[in-house]
Amino acid sequence: MVILLLVPLMMPFFFLGQTSAISYGENSTVVVSFKWSPVRRIPRRQEVPNMAPPPEMTAGNKNGGRIARINNPQIPDPNEQTIDGRSAAMEKIVQESRVANPKPIDGFLYETRLRNAGIKPIEIVFWEYAFIDQANTVVARHQFLCGVKIKPGKEKDVSVFSLLRPSDVINAASAGDKSPTGLRERVSLNRVEYADGSIWQRRDWNFGEIKMSYKRVIETPWEGEMCRGL
Repeated sequence: MVILLLVPLMMPFFFLGQTSAISYGENSTVVVSFKWSPVRRIPRRQEVPNMAPPPEMTAGNKNGGRIARINNPQIPDPNEQTIDGRSAAMEKIVQESRVANPKPIDGFLYETRLRNAGIKPIEIVFWEYAFIDQANTVVARHQFLCGVKIKPGKEKDVSVFSLLRPSDVINAASAGDKSPTGLRERVSLNRVEYADGSIWQRRDWNFGEIKMSYKRVIETPWEGEMCRGL
């Protein structure tokens, strides 16, 4: 899954010098809805490897002994009584004491629903979530990259976890689901790449401005992720 995702994500580097492959006309991908919300994530705790030795061929490990333990859980496992078994149990206790409990991470979830109103399947989307003040000034602009397949005529929800705040006056611990007072929200599509290799790009958006961050996010493995921040 990760390999299939990274191959198309590397394609924009091949098109940087080939502007003829990019269309700047009308975009057939529609932003249906969008929202953001504060979230708290707890990283998975590191699992301690099993240090138990392989079972010895004793009377207790034979079929009759295993069936007896299943029928009566109070019968001790003979492997736990061996020197190796006791040593492994002690080692596991020591290792577990060294593994710290992961601390929760406060951040934000940015979401949007996209509709492919065109005739070509979509594979990659560059988009941004912007916050605009009353003077029509963009006070915060967060860009994301998504490896997402959307068939013609279909819709897809995409989301990304980010530590970036909607604005400087909002923090993850106290934010609600509402937009910061006086700020408007806007989601824009910057670039859409299709399964046939063609590309649509917003005319006033420059791929070069995110080139370094793009390189950074694709160089590390994607572990089941749909989107990443740029």
